[in-house]
Amino acid sequence: MNHYERKQAARKARYEASAEQARSAAQSTHARAEQMAAAIPFGQPILIGHHSENRDRNYRKRIHHTYGKAYELGNKADYYAQKAATVGTGGISSDDPQAIAKLRTQLVALRARQDLMKKANASIRRHKDDEAAQIAALAELDGVTEDTARELVKPDFAGRIGFASYQLSNNNANIRRIVARIKELERIAERTTTEKAGDGYTYREDPEENRAMFLFDGKPAKDTRDTLKKNGFRWSPRRGAWVRQLTGNAQWAARRVICVLDAVEQA
Repeated sequence: MNHYERKQAARKARYEASAEQARSAAQSTHARAEQMAAAIPFGQPILIGHHSENRDRNYRKRIHHTYGKAYELGNKADYYAQKAATVGTGGISSDDPQAIAKLRTQLVALRARQDLMKKANASIRRHKDDEAAQIAALAELDGVTEDTARELVKPDFAGRIGFASYQLSNNNANIRRIVARIKELERIAERTTTEKAGDGYTYREDPEENRAMFLFDGKPAKDTRDTLKKNGFRWSPRRGAWVRQLTGNAQWAARRVICVLDAVEQA
């Protein structure tokens, strides 16, 4: 298991533990509410004017509050269980060692989609006066069923048929975005771990962890912490460093921080 997979597994385990803790608390709180309610005889009304009236009302309010707390804890347990279930199901993280391979697979699918949409629209234009011929031509394309073909020749709200121009432009934008991201990740992957030592700090780029980080001999001054935060660096207790994801922007941000730190040193 690589670093990214360990990180994901630990994150999922934390959510699962939180869900279990909340679920257990919900069950015990609900049981306590049931026990409290059982102390009141079934159908027993509040005795208006009796010396016990206020005490009885307050007790019933506590029962209601306890049931409500159990319900809230149950919702909290469901929330964490859902968070645990979705770990690793989002987009492709740059921290994933398989990110480039996954992005290339995604790129192949997007390019195939773009090619299909172009061919489909060309087939529709080629048989523009014959709907049956349009459907037949579309159905011959890989990935287009007859039902899909019939849907494609149905006019939309604006009377257009086939794939809309925005669908092609959006898909093409995604292709360009993924190509750029692959190039960026490949560039980072080619880098080796680098370090720059300054007065009281060390700057490090770690491609394996995909992090740029600043390490200090002690707790940095407030002005330094503010500079780090303004440039996207956040404190990581696990690493004992101020870190952000290693990207081109992170490298530019690190240069700005280094300039500030070195200027303080020379002052």
